[in-house]
Amino acid sequence: MKRLTLAFPLMFALALPGLAGAADYAVQPGSRLGFTSSFQGQSFDGSFGQWTAAISYDAAKLAASRFDVEVDLASVKTGDSDRDGALPGADFFDVAKYPKAHFVTTGFRQNGAQVVADGNLTLRGVTKPVSLDVTFKPQGSGATLDVAGSVKRLDFGVGGGEYADTSVIGADVKINAHLVLSAK
Repeated sequence: MKRLTLAFPLMFALALPGLAGAADYAVQPGSRLGFTSSFQGQSFDGSFGQWTAAISYDAAKLAASRFDVEVDLASVKTGDSDRDGALPGADFFDVAKYPKAHFVTTGFRQNGAQVVADGNLTLRGVTKPVSLDVTFKPQGSGATLDVAGSVKRLDFGVGGGEYADTSVIGADVKINAHLVLSAK
C-alpha cells in the first residue's frame, strides 16, 4: 500500500507536462483579418479594422489549442465607398441588428501536412460550421499565424433578397488572415 501511495504522486507529476495547455498569444500590430469576394465578375479584397482574437496554439498539442475571434462588422473596408457604405446595411451585415461576427474553434485536425481548424462562425444570427487551413510559424518568442478558408455568403443571409444573384455578387467569400503574435 505504501508503494502505491508513493507511486501516485510520481505518476501525476510525470503526467503534468502532457496535460499542459497550448501557448497563449497576443495579436500584434501588422495583423490583418480579411476576405476576398467578387462583384460583376471582378474580384475585390476587404478587411476589418476592429476585431479581437484569443489565440492558444501548439502544433504538438492540437487538442489544447483554441481560437476565439470576434469581429466588429461595421469596421469593414474594401476601398470602394459605395460597397463600404452598403456592407454594414440591412441587406448585407445588418450591423444595427448583428454588430459582431464570432468564430470559435471546436477542434483541430491534421489533413496530411495541413492543420485544419474546425469551428463555428456566427454571422447575422446564423451559426454554421467553418473549416480554416492553419499555417503557424514560430519566430523567436512569437509566431505568425495564417488562416484561409471560404464560406457561402447566402448560408448566412449576407446579400439575400435582390442581392442573392450569385452571377452579380459571388457566392463564395474567401476568408484570410495574417496574424503577428507575441507570447503572453
